[in-house]
Amino acid sequence: MYLNGQMIFDDRHFDDHISSEVPIQIYFDRQHSDIGFIEYYGKEFVKVNNIFYSRRQFTFVSRPGY
Repeated sequence: MYLNGQMIFDDRHFDDHISSEVPIQIYFDRQHSDIGFIEYYGKEFVKVNNIFYSRRQFTFVSRPGY
């Protein structure tokens, strides 16, 4: 499905990760911020571990097998 370390950014990517229960890692300016499962996503934000992350400010990376 997705490679470990592959960037995700499209709504379809987020849908896939929710339905397949694949964790994601979140980066801010190349520094690790969080890792976990997507609880919700919308046009502006992605919710992971009860925290909303801006889709414009953060980078989201697939972490299958984590």
